[in-house]
Amino acid sequence: MLKSILLIGNNGQVGKELEKILSPQVNLVGIGRTEIDLTNGDSIINAITSLSYPTGTVSPNANAQYKPRIIINAAAYTAVDKAENEIEIATAINETATAIMAETAKKIGASLIHISTDYVFDGNNSQPYSETHPTNPVSVYGKTKLAGEKAIEGILDNYLILRTAWVYGCCGKGNFVKTMLRLGGEREEIRVVADQIGTPTWAKDIANAISSIIQINENTHNIQNISGIYNYTNSGIASWYDFAVAIFEEAENLGFPLKVRRVIPITTAEYPTPANRPAYSVLSGIKISSVLGTYAPHWRQSLRRMLKELIVSG
Repeated sequence: MLKSILLIGNNGQVGKELEKILSPQVNLVGIGRTEIDLTNGDSIINAITSLSYPTGTVSPNANAQYKPRIIINAAAYTAVDKAENEIEIATAINETATAIMAETAKKIGASLIHISTDYVFDGNNSQPYSETHPTNPVSVYGKTKLAGEKAIEGILDNYLILRTAWVYGCCGKGNFVKTMLRLGGEREEIRVVADQIGTPTWAKDIANAISSIIQINENTHNIQNISGIYNYTNSGIASWYDFAVAIFEEAENLGFPLKVRRVIPITTAEYPTPANRPAYSVLSGIKISSVLGTYAPHWRQSLRRMLKELIVSG
């Protein structure tokens, strides 16, 4: 029988890509805001334990209950600046809800794949962060995501935490690529922070990596043999300024209507925000590449592919 997977957060950037990739391969149930309230523990438990088999699939018998073997948590409170003033809701979603998912997964014997962030680090490093580097988040968002990680580690033996960074995709409305395309169509001059360094990462590549991990372990129905924390981003490094320049160059080559003529690099101090952000948050991908057997595509290559998909999707 096909593996049964529950995807929480199917309306987000990574979630939508996961749903498209996994639906043909597994018995997938995807749920989002209308089916689950991540600030309500009972809602989370009921969403996981009271599922029906997805339409078009065959249950073991007429009265069988859908029991996921893997739960993927692609949901999170990701409004980094708003989190500074919405500590309770950020904590409820990123920490408490994650802990409840882990506890429920343990009760039903399921694995948990959880998406985390580069913002668990303080950014004081000058070399890519490994999974074992000491964490020290500098924002409420980062602190609540780290608390979610620790909750999983304290509850489950069978889990995979995937730290990623600077995520964008065709499905997102407010991601950096779409914001730059909108501003680039409206303004001749755009100022972008140039002293924060990381790695832009396409949501589709994250989804493909998760799919590959599941396929690698398809015979065991769990991820126990590779449980732990993994970094996954596209390869290469960039500042937000570098990323913006690349977006406009690639978009212009593909015929996007742009008005922008100048992209001006500025410092973080010139663009103050409520939340502190790490100045350097490049993640090492060595560990996960040994599992996947390949390195992630370069961020610029993935950007080009994403923009081409954006044209096709309209």
